[in-house]
Amino acid sequence: MMGIPALGMGTFRLQGDVVMDSVRNGLEAGYRVIDTAQIYGNEAEVGAAIAASGVPREELFITTKIWIENLSRDKLIPSLKESLAKLRTDYVDLTLIHWPSRGGEVPVQEFMAALAEAKAQGLTRQIGVSNFTVELMRQAIDAVGADAIATNQIELHPYLQNRKVVEFARSQGIHITSYMTLAYGKVLGDPVIAKIAERHGATPAQVVLAWAMKLGYAVIPSSTQRANLDSNLKALNVKLSDSDMAQIAALDRNERLTSPDGLAPAWD
Repeated sequence: MMGIPALGMGTFRLQGDVVMDSVRNGLEAGYRVIDTAQIYGNEAEVGAAIAASGVPREELFITTKIWIENLSRDKLIPSLKESLAKLRTDYVDLTLIHWPSRGGEVPVQEFMAALAEAKAQGLTRQIGVSNFTVELMRQAIDAVGADAIATNQIELHPYLQNRKVVEFARSQGIHITSYMTLAYGKVLGDPVIAKIAERHGATPAQVVLAWAMKLGYAVIPSSTQRANLDSNLKALNVKLSDSDMAQIAALDRNERLTSPDGLAPAWD
């Protein structure tokens, strides 16, 4: 297992010239980890921005995610090949199942086997899942083995710390990637985080990202602003104390922000 880099840049909700500018600025700032997905509708723009950057492919870690309409055995690999063409690369570093199949239409065994086959064909270096509950992780492990599952990418921030999923994943050696780590910015105005940030001479965003990384999670914040991209990188230098970590741990209130009707599983 290659491992999952600690800090990357996300591209959720970024389209057209906006995502191209964001990726270009991110690569110029020093990011080498880029997270996209089929449903984001921006893989071609991400690929164009990478190609224009001149950054060698081997320096990059690119993640994409298989959309639910492409989970069946006959669609998954062809859809991933389409993603690779859009991204202008022969392989991605990580491919995730974006959401579990609606109502179990496509069994976990089927799409995980297809994903493992994509890895065997060299289309992706690593495979994993996203938005998977403990039960869904169990099924994925039954299908391909825990060692084959690089990460579970889940909503995780100070207001939703998702401890049951984290604890089970860790017990199986599965890494956690946190998305929406800043909770759409909601946590940035929290007085506890603001005080910690003041003590460290850091921004609230840097504190929250540093908190997640200290817990061992990978983070993939997105931004359209070069200043924010630069600032987020500095989270790597913020060293939180045990007291800081305990104060942020106490902010958990099970506040989930992403739970699409008809798509979300029965959350833990």
